[in-house]
Amino acid sequence: MRAVTVDRAAPGGLVLSTVAQPVPSPSEAVVRVAAISLNLGEVRRARSAADGWRPGWDFAGTVERAAADGSGPPQGTRVVGMRDEAAWAELVTVPSARLAVLPAQVTFERAATLPVAGLTALYALEKRGSLVERRVLITGASGGVGMFAMQLARLSGAHVTALVHREEKASSVAVHADAVSVGDGAQFVSDAAPFDLILESVGGSVFANALQALAADGLLVTYGTSADRTSTIEIAPFYARGGGTVYGFYLFHELKTHSAGAGLTRLAALLDSGKLDVHVDAVMPAGKIGDAVELLWNRAVTGKLVVTF
Repeated sequence: MRAVTVDRAAPGGLVLSTVAQPVPSPSEAVVRVAAISLNLGEVRRARSAADGWRPGWDFAGTVERAAADGSGPPQGTRVVGMRDEAAWAELVTVPSARLAVLPAQVTFERAATLPVAGLTALYALEKRGSLVERRVLITGASGGVGMFAMQLARLSGAHVTALVHREEKASSVAVHADAVSVGDGAQFVSDAAPFDLILESVGGSVFANALQALAADGLLVTYGTSADRTSTIEIAPFYARGGGTVYGFYLFHELKTHSAGAGLTRLAALLDSGKLDVHVDAVMPAGKIGDAVELLWNRAVTGKLVVTF
């Protein structure tokens, strides 16, 4: 079967290779993959991995062989799911608990965007509890997580401010936010209204400025560093405000206590009902995987980038 593997000499560092078909454990289903979506974290890891390593987290497709222990959906069921790695392939094995059945009207392309970005947005927002009338800031709002987080926060009753790094990104997020700002967030430090919850994924000066914009007893959830992995902060204004918390969010750690399958079922139902939308920037064939990762790496994608087998 075909799978995406690292090849440092290839454009984008990735190629389609022939690999052995996977062998499932009794609690795993075999899924024939129709679509995958790309995330910055797996692309970053692939750029430093050895030749032959297989990246990939998100996928959607059809159950080709149900789990032998009787758990999970039967053969022929349309599903969305995720793996810790090696999901970018024609066939994957996956634990039943990491699968969700797709409603009939949700396409594979849209479903494939849900696992990492959707679950990160869903479970990161829940760290603050009720969001009714809360002020929420989403940095990196034009990315996959940001697009989902804005919508889910507003569905939960929050007032949402979106931060994007370039002016041309503002229009794409405006439909999902109550306010949009462009830049590195420095303007928030002097704003009259601080934020009860901040989802931060950019790093560098954006992280530092967002921290200063946190309300007393507020929560900043950091889950990525799309621009800069280091940050210099002024500490005194943060602790003097009182009660502020910074939470390091890593989805694969969260999944030790939160169900991937249950979360994906919730997200797929919201997509099906029209309460949640997904911005697919482009759909590309698997043979163009190198071009796809270059687009994502260069921050040239708004929302999600999908690749099909």
